[in-house]
Parts: sequence; structure tokens; C-alpha cells
Amino acid sequence: MVVGDVVTDVIARHRGPLASGTDTAAAIRTMPGGAGANVACWAARWGAEEVRLLGRVGADAAAWHERELTASGVEPLLVVDPQAPTGTVICLVDTGAAAERTFLTDSGAATRLDPGDWSDALLDGVGWLHLSGYLLFSEASRALVARALASARARGVPVSMDPASAGFLVELGVDRFLALVEGLDVLLPSRDEACLLTGLPDATDAAAKLSRHVPLVIAKQGADGALVARSGTVRAHVPAVPTAPRDTTGAGDAFSGAFLATLLTGARPEDAVREGCRAGALAVARVGGRPPAPE
Repeated sequence: MVVGDVVTDVIARHRGPLASGTDTAAAIRTMPGGAGANVACWAARWGAEEVRLLGRVGADAAAWHERELTASGVEPLLVVDPQAPTGTVICLVDTGAAAERTFLTDSGAATRLDPGDWSDALLDGVGWLHLSGYLLFSEASRALVARALASARARGVPVSMDPASAGFLVELGVDRFLALVEGLDVLLPSRDEACLLTGLPDATDAAAKLSRHVPLVIAKQGADGALVARSGTVRAHVPAVPTAPRDTTGAGDAFSGAFLATLLTGARPEDAVREGCRAGALAVARVGGRPPAPE
């Protein structure tokens, strides 16, 4: 079960600096996205037998997102917001060697999930709950996170979260974030997020420190793979799978989805991280944050 954001991605791939005040040539595509939705789709792509997604969208694109999620093997549980449109993210992707991206985000309905959208029955038959960190960036969805966490703890369902955005974490505040995620079983931060949450410049030190707050920390390092930390110690560094990046949008989501799907099979965290790295390599070789369509 994934609870998180469902958004429409407008991906503009350009080369070199943006030309301020005039035109910059770009290849532009509109695609389904959202960190929570992407994780769900990659988990299904990586063999999770049943994946559900709770999210909130506007009436403008609800049917399209339902079709796209279903086609990816995800059961969509989408709440249609009566007022706000579907969230939209403009992804500016520099097509240079690193394929780095910059996001312009209008969360729209995505962070308007609230406790009224939650029911304990949503966890019936669920073996794992994953929460998108974007839910912590509005008051309504923070309240939903608290309710979902309490429900999962009461049922003994393990819970993971991806912090989602270093920029939004700065606004939320580190201490507040750590208090809100009390009781998590797994945290999946990026290098920047791990360093921000600990105030430490070294990713290894940051992952180790975070694992004193959360039992298992998987710190994603992009082209440098990922770190596995438990009980204040980094236990493994798993290398990335070499690839030629086209678009890094959704690479961390792909990692998380494949990692969780593999972990649910009973695999060791280190082996699940290797699958996460494989998925991340596949994701960056594609445009957009979703996996290729099932064959």
C-alpha cells in the first residue's frame, strides 16, 4: 500500500543553460508522475503481487491517471478533489552528461489528502505501508500521515518513507520532520536529504546518524549507489549499475519501488538495495518517472 502524490509531469528536456528572456529549444512531453504513484508503479513492475495507491487528484485528470495506474498493475484508490486541480510538476531536464533536473511544483490536490480520506480498512491484507514524504508538506496530509502511521503500528504493518524533497524539508524543519516520522521502520533519503536531516556533510556519517532514529536507513547516492545503515552503523555500500542517463526524474522512486517489492519477498536489505539500483539505472535511461509498460 502506497499513500502519496499523483501528479502530471510536464518534462522539458533542453541542452545547456536556459536562455533568460527568450526561447530555449526543448523536447516537451506530458506524462503521469508523482513520487508516490511512481513508487507504486515500480513496485508492481518489480513483481509485487498486489499494489494499491491512495492519492488525491482533481477532476481534470482523474480518469487519465486511473487508466495509467491500472495499466502499470496498480490498483488506484483516488480521491477526486472537488476544488483543486491535479498537481502539476514542470521538470526541466538538462540533457548534458548528468541529465540533472529542476522541478517547478504546483501540488494542487496532491497534498490535500486528509484524515477523512483514510480508513483502517485500507490496511486489510496489507504487508507493507509506504508513505511519500510530500505528504508532510501540508497540514491536512500531515494529519493523514499521523493517522496512517497509528493504524499501521496497531496492526504491526511495517512503514517506510522517502523524504521526497530537500527544498521542502528546509521549509518544514529538520526537527519537525524527525518528530513526524517517529515510528518508521525504513527511511529512504537521498544523499542531500540525509545530509540535511543530520547537518553532516559526509553521506556515510549522515546515514549512520539517521539510523539511530529509524531502524533501517537506505541512503540513495545516485551514481554512487546506496548505503545500508542500521543501529548507528553503515553496514554496506552497494554500487550503482552503470548506465547512460537521459532523465533522472523518478530515479529515486524507481529505486524505492524495486527495493520494497524485493524486501517483501523476504530478501536481505542489501539484496533488495541491489534491485533498487537496477531499477534506478533503468529509470534514468528513460524519459519520465514511470517504468516501461508491461510486456
